[in-house]
Amino acid sequence: MANTHLSNAKKAKNDEFYTMLSDIEKELKHYRKHFKNQVVFCNCDDPTYSNFWKYFHLNFEFLGLKKLITTHYSKDKPSYKMEYSGGNDVDCETGLKIPLKGNGDFRSQECTNILEQSDIVVTNPPFSLFREYVAQLQRFNKKFIIIGNQNAVTYKEIFPLIKDNKLWLGYNHVKEFMQRNGIIKKFGNVIWNTNCSISKQYEELFLTEKYTPEKYPKYDNYDAINVDKVSEIPKDYNGVMGVPISFLDKYCPEQFEIIGGSMYDDTPCRIHKNYKRLGYQFFRQDGSVSNSGALRDKCSPKIQQKGTSDYSVSPNGEYLSSVYQRIFIKKIA
Repeated sequence: MANTHLSNAKKAKNDEFYTMLSDIEKELKHYRKHFKNQVVFCNCDDPTYSNFWKYFHLNFEFLGLKKLITTHYSKDKPSYKMEYSGGNDVDCETGLKIPLKGNGDFRSQECTNILEQSDIVVTNPPFSLFREYVAQLQRFNKKFIIIGNQNAVTYKEIFPLIKDNKLWLGYNHVKEFMQRNGIIKKFGNVIWNTNCSISKQYEELFLTEKYTPEKYPKYDNYDAINVDKVSEIPKDYNGVMGVPISFLDKYCPEQFEIIGGSMYDDTPCRIHKNYKRLGYQFFRQDGSVSNSGALRDKCSPKIQQKGTSDYSVSPNGEYLSSVYQRIFIKKIA
């Protein structure tokens, strides 16, 4: 049900979800050094409801901020921005309210001008516009701490940033959001994203498992072994490994190199195979004929076994089953 809320929100472009103050406090305590003498911009925040405005206002002097700015979005009429430069941190209504010519959309020239004058952006951007939002931050080379759907790490616009160590995942998952009507919605797989240096980046995974060919089969269409759980990454294997996308929550760039992802055609370790042309037949678990694209798809990693869902059978009787999306990694010597 939690992930259903997120999917429905994206389809309906219902982005009115407000982050709990407790979740903001839990994450931002790790970033204190990044705020001193900085202009913080919350560019997707109604200060009447936003706990980002509240957090930074209450902690303005404690964090040593230079200025706090929020821009309020209004769908069909001109909006406003709020600025606070200190004086009365306890009263969150204290600040300068300045009318905007436009509706406060973060993509507008008016809001872009504010972004250019800011040092660090902290907010919960619209789920439906996450790609555009991150692209803008990259274009203006801004530091950021933002919330997004964990599946965004597989987006073609986002994954290369992670691979090139220009974006990484924060410390916590966000499980609940409040809507304007006071109803609390529960979500799954919502995480913090940042390009601010944090200690988590340098925490290496403690590996205990030993490699065996039986436990870690090679893919039929990739030059890599399959690892089903992050906790099962073998300590003594130096080749390419396919791991679940949840690995990115534990990724230490000093321990592993990211080679690619199974969702991309340019993954270096792919061996192209056209299973239909090779005479494979495709079945569901109950034995009926399957039209599963994942079985034919060259992007889907496949191992030789009869899986728990759809599978294929080669002309010589070997079973192949697809595994879910994989990140391909290699240990750094």
